[in-house]
Amino acid sequence: MKINYTLFKRRCMCMLLLLVCQLNLAWAQNERKISGKVVDEQNLPLPGASVAVKGTSKAIATGPEGNFSITAKNGDVLVIKSIGYTAKEITVGSGNTYNVQLEQASNTLSDVVVVGYGTSTKKALVSSISSVKGDDLNKGAISDVGQMLQGKVPGLNISRSGDPNRNAAIIMRGASTLREGAQSPLFVIDGVPGADISLLAPDDIASIDVLKDAAAASIYGNRAANGVIMVTTKRGNVGQAQISLNTYFGVENVSNRYEMMDANQLRSFLAKNNSSLAPANDQGANTNWQNEVQRQDALSQNHNLSLSGGSEKTTYNASLNYFKQQGIVKTSGLDRFIGRLGIEQKALNDKLKLGITLSNSISDANLVPYRNTVLAQMLTYLPTSPVRNPDGSYFDNLIQTSYYNPVSMLENGKENLKTKNILGTFTANLKLPFGFSYDVSASYQNTQTVYGSFYNDIYTSRYNAVRNTPDPPASPSTISLVGANGLALRNAYQNTNKIVETYLTWSKKFGDHDITAVGGYSYQQSLNNDGLQTSSTNFPINQIGYNNLGLGNPYAIKDFVVNYGPGDYQEILLISDFARVNYNYKNKYLLQGSIRRDGSNVFGNNEKWGFFPSVGAGWNIEQENFMKSQNLVSALKLRGSYGIAGNSLGFAPLTTKLIYGSTGEFYYNGAPREFALGAVQNENPDLRWEKTATLNAGLDFGMFKGRLTGSVDWYNKRTTDLILTFGVDQNLYPYGDYTANVGKLSNKGVEIVLNGTPVSNANFTWTTGINLAHNVNKILTLSDDSRFNIEDRLMVTPDGAGQSGTSLQILRPGYPIGTFFTSKYAGKNAAGVSQYYDAAGNIKTVVENKTDYYILGNAQPKALIGWSNSVNYKNFDLSVFIRAVVGNKIMNVTRADLFRPNTAQFTNIPVEVENESTADFNSYKYSSRFLEDGSYLRLDNATLGYTFKKGLIPGIGKLRLYTTANNLFVITGYKGIDPEINQGGIAPGVDTNNFYPKTRTFLFGLNVSFN
Repeated sequence: MKINYTLFKRRCMCMLLLLVCQLNLAWAQNERKISGKVVDEQNLPLPGASVAVKGTSKAIATGPEGNFSITAKNGDVLVIKSIGYTAKEITVGSGNTYNVQLEQASNTLSDVVVVGYGTSTKKALVSSISSVKGDDLNKGAISDVGQMLQGKVPGLNISRSGDPNRNAAIIMRGASTLREGAQSPLFVIDGVPGADISLLAPDDIASIDVLKDAAAASIYGNRAANGVIMVTTKRGNVGQAQISLNTYFGVENVSNRYEMMDANQLRSFLAKNNSSLAPANDQGANTNWQNEVQRQDALSQNHNLSLSGGSEKTTYNASLNYFKQQGIVKTSGLDRFIGRLGIEQKALNDKLKLGITLSNSISDANLVPYRNTVLAQMLTYLPTSPVRNPDGSYFDNLIQTSYYNPVSMLENGKENLKTKNILGTFTANLKLPFGFSYDVSASYQNTQTVYGSFYNDIYTSRYNAVRNTPDPPASPSTISLVGANGLALRNAYQNTNKIVETYLTWSKKFGDHDITAVGGYSYQQSLNNDGLQTSSTNFPINQIGYNNLGLGNPYAIKDFVVNYGPGDYQEILLISDFARVNYNYKNKYLLQGSIRRDGSNVFGNNEKWGFFPSVGAGWNIEQENFMKSQNLVSALKLRGSYGIAGNSLGFAPLTTKLIYGSTGEFYYNGAPREFALGAVQNENPDLRWEKTATLNAGLDFGMFKGRLTGSVDWYNKRTTDLILTFGVDQNLYPYGDYTANVGKLSNKGVEIVLNGTPVSNANFTWTTGINLAHNVNKILTLSDDSRFNIEDRLMVTPDGAGQSGTSLQILRPGYPIGTFFTSKYAGKNAAGVSQYYDAAGNIKTVVENKTDYYILGNAQPKALIGWSNSVNYKNFDLSVFIRAVVGNKIMNVTRADLFRPNTAQFTNIPVEVENESTADFNSYKYSSRFLEDGSYLRLDNATLGYTFKKGLIPGIGKLRLYTTANNLFVITGYKGIDPEINQGGIAPGVDTNNFYPKTRTFLFGLNVSFN
């Protein structure tokens, strides 16, 4: 056979080439040695930087000259990290040598922070702003954004209740007003001022920036005196669509209880003191009423599903969140659903960017009727009484006054609040020539509430004169439920906010000079309390509840009057102009000035407009030539600012008007004939907003190439034109009370922040941060002239049995809000009776209210401390957060009201009262005996997680399992349920049966993202 050598040769060459290609491919797929060098922005070596192969356990650290060597194959991704620098990822190709330059990380003063009507970098700031990333917020079964910030921001005093339906009280750098309910910061969500934080799911938050001084906040004018909290939500990113699921399930238990006597202990105590229970109260039971009122296990769950992605022109983000939390008090709980959608579109060669965001929140809250009364009865109701009678009906001893079966109160009353909240926002940003850009935003927020309450025939027959104990400073009162066979109330209201804001920004750099200027206009219309209310009674059966009021027959009940509500519909208008200029020279010297002019219809005719200016300066010292030769300090900035902000929170358009209304009945021939009319509010055309001026000085620093960073701030905050209501002579004024601008208030303090990374290598990283805040609050004056001149005001009258008219606190110039003014305990006399000091220092068993009172401390803490730690070891992560409050006092009214050994045959007593004498008729008197140290240290949060290797499960990009424990322990000397008593309002630090129990929570969760 003839062989074609030419064809044979060609085939052999092809086979040889194919073999070489296969060998090359196999070699390329095999691991090989990859080397290189890691340097900083100045091409200086970075020793100790970690170089790891992503998705594997292979990792090494660079040597003294920044060199590294590691095995990898084509397509592997190298992750290079170094403390103080932004991590970088490099895909391994055909090369064997890679030199990597890392940029200075954002946590060394180049973070982008959100300020009013724009953004800035920390390096360019001249004001006091604290930033918290979404991943660093508090974790747990949290229903309120305020709880997520607790302990994270210095100067932000946040106290929360265990009630899932109550928002945390937030005070920034001390209270700046003496008006109840007017101390909260302004929330701005994605640029929308005053947006409702209930619209936010924790997983949707990207970052929170807290504007603390007036130079930062005054751009929001008359709403910024309490500070501003800027919330930025997550946005879509360019790239492949990504689906993420974050979910957890949790169980909560009561973290602490009052140790009350059981039936046997109570009987023994009474027998020892020659007393006994009445037959009506000793039913042979041994009931633990705390167990009966509270759940043994309260369950919670949270599920957040999100979708994000987009192209170079269009990005999108959507999320659904479901949250459910049972309250630890039976029948209470919260069920909430949040949906969110955001789209951004670029057009006109990327010069125009349009955005639409739509958020909707629907919540269903089950409340506890007469909550504080139920909590008080839970402790005082006798353990010898059963929950139910043998026939299944609820037990009650109706002979005793203000004595109710707490389980019966829970089961026979119902309160429910349904809330629908929707926020739609449209934004447009247009880039113009010559460094200009134009922004416009329009938002619409509508909040609808539907409230229903029903008290069945047991309430209207047994509890129709309930002793209600509200939160301080409100005083207890007896509420008569006028009606029979059940009483129901139903209302539906809505609030609507429309906001249009537009501003022009100019940014230009001239050599070493960098200028940014913003000027704009804002219009806001708020329509509040648009709706109606009605009530009914005399229902045929209890099962009707509040859903069918028409089935009642209220007209058959004498004296019943339909409750149509307060009728306080409001239309509030706010028109504003604002401007800000920032100047930067060589990144060394910084100047900022801003001003806002606000006009509102809620103040007097002569004071419709207010001006709120600010100025600030900064010096980046590390940019100076004399700092170039050292390597210790990587960042050092000195800054100072002064500004004025206002407070218009809680005012309605009719606040300054002369109003006439019903003032009683007109009598004719000794019999009432008609309602009498008269003035019920005085006119004040000169009423204006409160103003808070803040002087702030700060120092920011970074050392050891970002391994240690921190800041120190000192501030002096002074509020003038405090708004108070005074009693006036009705010969001079139509009505006896007058609301005017009087008084001054001061807050001075220091805030310290330290963040460090003590250890960082390829497999192990430990970061830690501590913040400390100290504030001194002081009332300077409560007067302005001879018209309104008072020295002090007594506050908080718990009105416990035998203590009518006894007050606990005082508002007095020279002292802080929350100053305790009460009797001074002097021990017991030979007969075992509690004694007190009178004004002259004499010891007596009976003293006069106020005349013999002493100032005995205050509720203001001397220090707030937060300490966070984060540890990463290979695929494990551990975070621990500890929080402390130091130096505050709490008046334990709850404990005082329980300290009644001489009435133990009528109400239960704590175990600690066992050795008290029944002869002590003063044992329960409010005094320094029950004024306790409220300091505590709490292990707030501990989370342990494990992240599985990427690619372990096809289609899953990230898979992390974790467990979280909240409120693991509290170290405190306080003898109440929990030392975290409300620090907000004008009567902080009073524990008066408003102690909705705190819980200890354990969560088990999952974070997963799908490719």
